[in-house]
Amino acid sequence: MITISDIEASAKRAQGVVRRTPLLSSPFLDEIAGREVYLKAEVLQHTGSFKFRGGWSALTALTDDQRARGVIAYSSGNHAQGVARAAQILGVPATILMPDNAPALKIANTRAMGAEVVLYDRAGGEDRGAIGAALSEERGLTLVKPYDDPNVMAGQGTCGLEIAEQAAEAGMTEGTVLTCCGGGGLTSGIATALEAKAPGLTVRPVEPEGFDDAARSLVAGEILSNEGPEVGLCDAVLTPAPGALTFPLMQRLCGPGIVVTDAQVKAAMRLAAIRLKLVVEPGGAVALAAALFHGDALAPGPVTATLSGGNVDPALFAQILAEPAAG
Repeated sequence: MITISDIEASAKRAQGVVRRTPLLSSPFLDEIAGREVYLKAEVLQHTGSFKFRGGWSALTALTDDQRARGVIAYSSGNHAQGVARAAQILGVPATILMPDNAPALKIANTRAMGAEVVLYDRAGGEDRGAIGAALSEERGLTLVKPYDDPNVMAGQGTCGLEIAEQAAEAGMTEGTVLTCCGGGGLTSGIATALEAKAPGLTVRPVEPEGFDDAARSLVAGEILSNEGPEVGLCDAVLTPAPGALTFPLMQRLCGPGIVVTDAQVKAAMRLAAIRLKLVVEPGGAVALAAALFHGDALAPGPVTATLSGGNVDPALFAQILAEPAAG
């Protein structure tokens, strides 16, 4: 269980490296949502997603011996790139386990940052956890989990510290913060930071339809899993279930989950491109989709949504932009 002290320690290690991303707004988006909407632009973070925060936090917390032996991580792409870039900066050998159906851009970028990429058959049901554990033991590597790792969670929580500061600068003391949610690292980290620094802001996790494990788990009061392979439009947030470390924090600190459709995600991506001039990947747009199209599920007042990643294959992005605006 992480605390605000862990997040503040991670923020100190991040000084001068991790970017303080802007909190953006658009009157056009406010009109659609019927309220003030603020967007935390993590698409402008190193490697194009918030995952660099967690990767840097985890690697800077390692001992010299652990860094010398190297690290291993498994990810559909954003955690992979975050760890790979942190490892590149720190001179740490990195092995990254990625699904063979991950976006080609994410695989190419991870390799370009010097990491060894090992592909596995996600659609066929291969267990990335088992493969990662075997490689870790065989090579003496330190496993950096994508979300269920205290140092990773603390790193993602630094995004929450910034939201608290930026909300105060905007005069926002109450409201809803919508987070793109996979395993819950970003959600639990932000919620922990806001509990201490901006208690008037309530965190709500957002997931794509068919992969609503966090929303269902929060209702059930226990961790529930998704059925079937992790294959869909929003690859960045497709996880089997909330983490054993992240879920208790979400259960204690978050409001109910919100589930959005692929059509709503695509519409949010188009609007982010047109109104904010930002490239947002499908998994990184689910929170914006909730802010724009699920206002009836939100408490009155302003809403802040994370734009958690922008690593989308150009061909898919062009296809989505070309689809009818009605979404």
